[in-house]
Amino acid sequence: MKQILVATDFSKCAANAMAYAMELANILGREVCAIHAIHPTEGINNSTYNAIFIEDYYNNKREALKEWVSAYAEDDKYKNVKITTLCDVGFLKAVITRYVDIHEVELLVMGIVGATGITGIVGSNASMVVSKIKVPTLIIPLESKFENVPMITLATDFETRLSAVDVNALNEMIKAFGSAKMQVLYVAEKTDEQHVQVWEARLRDLIKHTDLEFNYIQESSALNGIMNFIESHETDMLCLVKHHHNIVYRLFTRSTVNQVMNKSVKAILILHE
Repeated sequence: MKQILVATDFSKCAANAMAYAMELANILGREVCAIHAIHPTEGINNSTYNAIFIEDYYNNKREALKEWVSAYAEDDKYKNVKITTLCDVGFLKAVITRYVDIHEVELLVMGIVGATGITGIVGSNASMVVSKIKVPTLIIPLESKFENVPMITLATDFETRLSAVDVNALNEMIKAFGSAKMQVLYVAEKTDEQHVQVWEARLRDLIKHTDLEFNYIQESSALNGIMNFIESHETDMLCLVKHHHNIVYRLFTRSTVNQVMNKSVKAILILHE
């Protein structure tokens, strides 16, 4: 079965992300795997003698992870959601990559403090993960809570060709939520009417199960345009597209994605080409 993977460092941010993921899994009919990465040097100090007990340290971490998820596993609300855990040694990116290479992961969920400017271990890794791992990634700020029928806003430059995997993940969420509409935001210094009509039609062919409401903002700064829009329009989940080409796109450069992640208190779904 397809899975939702949740990265945790046992922080309050991670707990909020796990709660969000469990709600999603309940609606989508997915399994959840909570994953924790043990830093390669964690639990080891300069004493050679203590190295003998490193496996005990790892086992304690694995038990701590199982205890951490038990609150969700024992909740009757989530009785139909299967939960597994993985506690592995390595850097977070490597641990996640190894897992997604052999499992059918539909969505990666990570917590971040967001607009407060303070991040935990998972939060500080979020920008690195969305840059390196091509799995639809949902970033959950501490201030963001799950909505049964969230208002989704997709910020786009219209040039992006979303991967089939990411389109499918987005469509499945929209269908499960029963969203009547999704807002599409295009930020640019100027627009070409003919160009816009072509890309509107293409996007309607890709995004099913909901009506698309197109919004156009003339703004030289993509960051300002996006932030102003979500502050003035109802938005529960903001979708951004992370480009992986070497070509630098004006709207979705890595710095823009990171800045939105650091400023927004909304859930952010990072999609890929």
